[in-house]
Amino acid sequence: AGGDYSRMRFSFQEYFERLGSDPRRWGEPLAALLGAFRIQLELGLPAIGGKDSMSGTFEHLDVPPTLVAFGITTVKAPEVISPEFKWGGDGVWLVKCPPAGDRMPDTALLKSAWDYVHAHIISGEITAAYAVGFGGVAEALVKMSLGNRFSVKAELPEEELFSLSYGSIVVEASSLPDAPFIRRIGTVLEGEDGIMHINGTRISLDRLEEAYRSRYAKVYPETAAPRHGAMMLAPALKARRFSYPGEPVDKPLVYIPVFPGTNCDYDTAKAFRKAGAEVRMVVFRNLGADDVRSSIDRMCRELSECHIFAIAGGFSAGDEPDGSGKFIASVLRNSLVAGKITELLERGGLILGICNGFQALIKSGLLPYGRPGAVKRDSPTLFRNDINRHVARMATTRVASVNSPWLSGFKPGDLHTVAFSHGEGKFVVGEEEARRLFEAGQVAFQYADPVSGEPTMESPWNPNGSYYAIEGIVSPDGQILGKMGHSERYEDNLFRNMAEDMDQPIFANAVNYFKKR
Repeated sequence: AGGDYSRMRFSFQEYFERLGSDPRRWGEPLAALLGAFRIQLELGLPAIGGKDSMSGTFEHLDVPPTLVAFGITTVKAPEVISPEFKWGGDGVWLVKCPPAGDRMPDTALLKSAWDYVHAHIISGEITAAYAVGFGGVAEALVKMSLGNRFSVKAELPEEELFSLSYGSIVVEASSLPDAPFIRRIGTVLEGEDGIMHINGTRISLDRLEEAYRSRYAKVYPETAAPRHGAMMLAPALKARRFSYPGEPVDKPLVYIPVFPGTNCDYDTAKAFRKAGAEVRMVVFRNLGADDVRSSIDRMCRELSECHIFAIAGGFSAGDEPDGSGKFIASVLRNSLVAGKITELLERGGLILGICNGFQALIKSGLLPYGRPGAVKRDSPTLFRNDINRHVARMATTRVASVNSPWLSGFKPGDLHTVAFSHGEGKFVVGEEEARRLFEAGQVAFQYADPVSGEPTMESPWNPNGSYYAIEGIVSPDGQILGKMGHSERYEDNLFRNMAEDMDQPIFANAVNYFKKR
């Protein structure tokens, strides 16, 4: 280590000596900074943060002089619009502000143009908008067309079609009043013929999408090869009634431990509070043996007092390969904690594990067996996704059972579109154990084809390759639910341009169970 630090000090000394004799190298980020400061003043924008790359050189590694800045604003969520075309027959307009005579941005014109766009978004006249970037107007037209598969017919000189046009915006509207910075360049086409018409040239949307996706799919595949011969089992639909054995609880208490790597705790807490519960989030400290012991003691106290024990998603131990959830599972198997979990279940309490929490419930034996430490050699497990990398997408799930208080508000066959984000989410189970789970009504949710609504093994609708399309399961008594999909990540105005049902109210179902509603 000492040698490494010595080389680092020597490298920095050489680096600064070289920079000191190269005014151009220092001048480039300084000029960029001054330019950014000028625009900031002229647009009346506050400074938030930025990053220079001058310290990004070490030994033979050299980062070009770069100034990186970012901006953020606030807006009322219902006023946000998405970029894809929405209505056949609408006009396509280009909002463009030519630079001033010195080629600097005409900031007065930019402000007028952006105020114009904002006002017509608020009024509802502009229904889609795309800020022009590196690909120019051509990129904007392609991506706006791909979103809802609405093609477009547009006319624009080629030099404008591919120019950078910083500050420009392509918008969709049925009509717009004249302004010096806006002109109509095309029309959203009726129907879904899948052909763009640009300056008289016909271009297939399918070919454009393939060209766009294929270059990245070689490195980051989106789908896995079809799994031939994969079986599908039908769930046994058993109707059961669940009643909390204690007195009605107006505001059930939810305990959420925050383990190293947990990152969905705030979302989970918000979902429970929205459903009417009280939430306690407690950090599980593990810097030393004493920290772990005190955290175990605190966990036992919280389990003794709570009605719901919820393990939120995240990346336990950095999502160690083949080991996600292992640390949490080891805590759950601790004899003191396991005893308190058993007591919680015996008095009618509920347990929830989402994503990383589901992994922990599976690896601890709480699922599918309903008690910690019950893992067997042939127990189900969660394994790496079939595409062998992290998955981040929306997927449709189908209610397979209502055999749980968590599921009491659903009907078999209900479909929900849920957010997924995981590296190890493939549910792996042998045929004999799978049949037992289906027959016992323990399969809660299955991945489904969004069109047919039927369970599927096809990628990407089954995003990880889970056997028998299983996305979530419950314990034999129904009190424990584990699932991969982030049901807690739904909120009004959080998603746009999605007509599917994304509200999966498992949290409200649990709260109502304690309220005896």
